[in-house]
Amino acid sequence: MNQFEESYLRIPEAYSGRMPFYLTYPMTNVYQTEKEYERDMERMKELYPKRMKKLLAYVEEECDKMEYEGSMMYDEYPDKVLMYRTAAGIYDKAAPIQDAQRRERGRDRDLMDVIQVLLYDEIYRRRGRRRRCCRRWW
Repeated sequence: MNQFEESYLRIPEAYSGRMPFYLTYPMTNVYQTEKEYERDMERMKELYPKRMKKLLAYVEEECDKMEYEGSMMYDEYPDKVLMYRTAAGIYDKAAPIQDAQRRERGRDRDLMDVIQVLLYDEIYRRRGRRRRCCRRWW
């Protein structure tokens, strides 16, 4: 190595102890972190009771349909009536065929409440995933 190469490779005294600009804000591995969140959520879903797993399948199917740009799922303040109608649609798909007497009384309130909670939880999880992964940097 000649004298020019040694002086070129040596860090000037003014810069010793400083970090290069690209290391001052290290990028975290967002993809790996998100995959870890998903694996953890799947492990927790395995603990759900059998009936809730069946309901969750209907909820996830409906959320898959609503997952597009401009969807009500991503509104800052989701509309309560539209959310209720979505849950009612899931209820109609998921509820077993009821006898005539039960149909006259209306929907099973407890089942409707469970569907709403599952729907709102799934929407919250997807909104968080979108917020973490799809940030706009401008």
